[in-house]
Amino acid sequence: MAKAGAPPLVSPPLVDSHCHVVFGDFQDDLDTVAQRWRQQGVRALVHACVTPEEIPAIRQLADRFPELRYAVGLHPLETGKWHEAIPNVFLDACRQDERVVAVGELGLDLYKATNVEQQVHALEAQLDVAWEAHLPVIIHCRDAAVLLRDILAARRQAGRPVRGVMHCWAGTPQEMDWFLELGLIISFSGIVTFKNAKAVHACARQVPEDRYMVETDCPFLAPTPHRGNATSLRLWPMWPRQ
Repeated sequence: MAKAGAPPLVSPPLVDSHCHVVFGDFQDDLDTVAQRWRQQGVRALVHACVTPEEIPAIRQLADRFPELRYAVGLHPLETGKWHEAIPNVFLDACRQDERVVAVGELGLDLYKATNVEQQVHALEAQLDVAWEAHLPVIIHCRDAAVLLRDILAARRQAGRPVRGVMHCWAGTPQEMDWFLELGLIISFSGIVTFKNAKAVHACARQVPEDRYMVETDCPFLAPTPHRGNATSLRLWPMWPRQ
């Protein structure tokens, strides 16, 4: 409790490091949602990209909301749509708009899909885009930590280290240490508030002060106590680290 006469505690300005406000969930009331994120102290947002087809709509949102920056990328669960022209699409987008600040979300998801070879090919190609564009990456990794670690370690060994963020962290402390050692940042979502997310709680306690971010991943992963109700489809307030 603050002492009598002391100034009130004020949360620092926040950056939502990963959101998807282009999704239809926000179509009817996005201006209201924007007002809410501003009231909660969110000063900037990084909009992730799921497929190249989203890029024009995300660019329009960046025109509409000056605090929005965005990434370009292909989600691992969309890699069935991969074709060899996609890297040039991403490179052109990076060169045409300085508001493109990352490549992603890219990565590996072996929880919902088994097309490992296809996912790895798309991942490697997008990592090449990020290297050429001198941009960090936004990495999605689910049930694929060992394979991803090996891919990133090989790149570092080859003199092409990857920089960026492990989005929506849900791994173990040991896995987190792998990616911290590889130079990546860890981003925590609403999962960190889930009662049974013990491994994520441990990671949040152990992550270095200068190596973590926070994100909504909205409209997904609303925190406790907002899971499963209407507020889970709105940008929820983010929290300062306690």
